[in-house]
Amino acid sequence: MERGRVALIDLSALEEGLRITDLKEMGYESIIIPSNAIIELYRRSKEEEKARAALQELREISEELQLKVVDIPSDSPQELWQVALEREAEVITADKELSEIYEVMGLKVRLIERKVDESLPFEKWLTPYTTSLHIKAGVNVQRKVGTPGNWKLEVLEDVPSPKEVEEMVVKIERLAELSEDGFLEVNRPGSSIVQLGRYRIVIVKPPVSDNWEITIVIPLVQLHLDYYNLSGKLINRLDWSAEGIVIAGAPGHGKTTFAQALAEHYYLKGRVVKTLESPRDLQVPPGITQYSKSFATSQELHDILLLARPDYVIFDEMRDTEDFELYVDLRLAGVGMVGVVHATTPISAVQRFISRVELGTIPQIIDTVIFIKDGTVEKVLSLELKVKVPTGMRDQGLARPVVEVRDFETGELEYELYTFGEETVIAPVGSIEVEDEEDEAAKVVAELLEDRVKELLKTEKVKAFVRGSRAVLWIPEKYRSKLIGRKGKRIEALEREFSLRIDVKGFE
Repeated sequence: MERGRVALIDLSALEEGLRITDLKEMGYESIIIPSNAIIELYRRSKEEEKARAALQELREISEELQLKVVDIPSDSPQELWQVALEREAEVITADKELSEIYEVMGLKVRLIERKVDESLPFEKWLTPYTTSLHIKAGVNVQRKVGTPGNWKLEVLEDVPSPKEVEEMVVKIERLAELSEDGFLEVNRPGSSIVQLGRYRIVIVKPPVSDNWEITIVIPLVQLHLDYYNLSGKLINRLDWSAEGIVIAGAPGHGKTTFAQALAEHYYLKGRVVKTLESPRDLQVPPGITQYSKSFATSQELHDILLLARPDYVIFDEMRDTEDFELYVDLRLAGVGMVGVVHATTPISAVQRFISRVELGTIPQIIDTVIFIKDGTVEKVLSLELKVKVPTGMRDQGLARPVVEVRDFETGELEYELYTFGEETVIAPVGSIEVEDEEDEAAKVVAELLEDRVKELLKTEKVKAFVRGSRAVLWIPEKYRSKLIGRKGKRIEALEREFSLRIDVKGFE
């Protein structure tokens, strides 16, 4: 073996996992490392496991071979060329373009091929029906097996150590970087999200979590809309009139699978379809462009989508206010929107919008709510705005804009949404008997009136009784003059606010 040879290793070769055994087999006894490479590795080691692994390899190299750090403040090939000439060193790099530059400059170059071991570090725990895999250091590996809404949790005997889980993370992130069907969607100091083929992988690291943790979510099936046995009435609505669609359901019940089927349905109908995702994990035809919220601001995505003029945008996993605002803004601009939200009941999906937009605009934003449970469409709601007296109230003076929420298939009125005073009321009406409607509505109004008076008087001792357009309000005697106000102006304002004639009485 040739002795005394000197190697100058650049950053790309260090990142590639160049090991001490490799260098010895190549016949090198002395190693030169540019200072900027070490600084860059140290900076990135705060966030990247790959950089931490490279630093560890560098420590092992320094213990076995003669290591010399040279001051190269930048990545300039010119500066590295000068050092290599002075030290008569061979440059080891994993960057093919740089290797060609070094050769043109007259240097001896050894190109390290980027080797991609495409085997997945977690595939030994997968089964044909695994929906998710949960790996945590020091804990038995767990996996969910079954179908959406019908699964069981299996606890395996394997208990990976923190080092083993960290090595899995390094391998996963390396595969995401080098594989054609993988990418690192989110990379934060304490967590990262990787899309690797069909696998969505969430990695959480200390100190965000108490130990290393990997969660792999696997889509089992890619269904077509025909699978769901939708009624012709609903298909017709989806094809011709529904433009503000919300797909709701609890986690793991098949919302995203249905969204994929709907996206494909619109695409095959000749519509221009785009998706908004974070991470990008929808399995859709290549003709549907998938945009990531992780790499662009809401304003940038808003501008792109308005200029691209899609017929429909599939907005997967709407979580925070910014997501809802983007959905609303695009919908009001005339773009057909399909939003996916977590909700335990169909009406709670509508409630997610109430605190973010004016009540009267909700039917313009949402016209159809599709609730998914156990992988099937359990219920469909339609929304429409009308000016009417809310159910249970008789006085025509109480007419106001009311959002009617109906069961789409039966047409039965289930909820009414309206404002009363300063509050938004979500009143269930489908299950109320006719003779009880007035009592139920009166109770809601009485509670709202009580809350408003408690706020004005700073006292909890308030009782209200409402019947039709009149109310009796009991408060402590000492507060009567304060509530009525000078020349009765305060009580008149309260009467206008609630559209009621209010008789104020003292408890005494």
